[in-house]
Amino acid sequence: MNYNWNWGIFFQPNPMGTGTYLDMLLSGLVLTLKTAALAWVIALVTGSLVGVMRTLPSKGANWFGFAYVEFFRNMPLLVQLFLWFFVLPELLPKGAGIWLKQLPNAPFWTAAIGVGFFMSARVAVQLQAGIGSLPRGQKMAATALGLTTAQGYRYVLLPMAFRIILPPLTSEFLNTIKNTAVAITIGLLELTGQARSMQEFSFQVFEAFTAATILYLLVNAVVVTAMRFLERWVAIPGYITGK
Repeated sequence: MNYNWNWGIFFQPNPMGTGTYLDMLLSGLVLTLKTAALAWVIALVTGSLVGVMRTLPSKGANWFGFAYVEFFRNMPLLVQLFLWFFVLPELLPKGAGIWLKQLPNAPFWTAAIGVGFFMSARVAVQLQAGIGSLPRGQKMAATALGLTTAQGYRYVLLPMAFRIILPPLTSEFLNTIKNTAVAITIGLLELTGQARSMQEFSFQVFEAFTAATILYLLVNAVVVTAMRFLERWVAIPGYITGK
């Protein structure tokens, strides 16, 4: 292969006049982190609610949780983003559809919400498994103390279940960051999108995607390290995840 490597390309001005090519990639990284952070908040809150519903002694709540998880987990993320961005505005009443189409930063909001709902189904399954792995005595003890069902989940079951599923939640958070790359299909120029733009403008494809890969790896290393500190901080000595 006769490829002309040019690592100095990162310090050359980009065609948009927003600085260098390196500035382009870093702005994409910032957008990736913003999208992933909002998506993770949505995934954690929604996934926790659905996960709890799947463990309640209510057939209605169980069926709703089951339908939610199966809908969002079994449909490809790419298809979901297309549905939210292109199809949903056409199905809504005309005024609401126009409002959605003209929403500032529509690709960002669509990507964050779409990725958040997609990942929430996975969080719900993780939390259901965490609650299910607790000894039955935990729930019985909460009842014996006079706690209501909501109080039992809040003060007894959820704190222990979240400690158990913290390692798999780390993986889901990393998947959330990586899944933001799909947002390029609806026009969001996050890190992967900016790397693609750089290679189209400069024809230095390997440098662009090598830099993007390194940035993704650095972000993942920071997240893994932070989550390990969190796991140690919340661990209870002598109980399941503690030493």
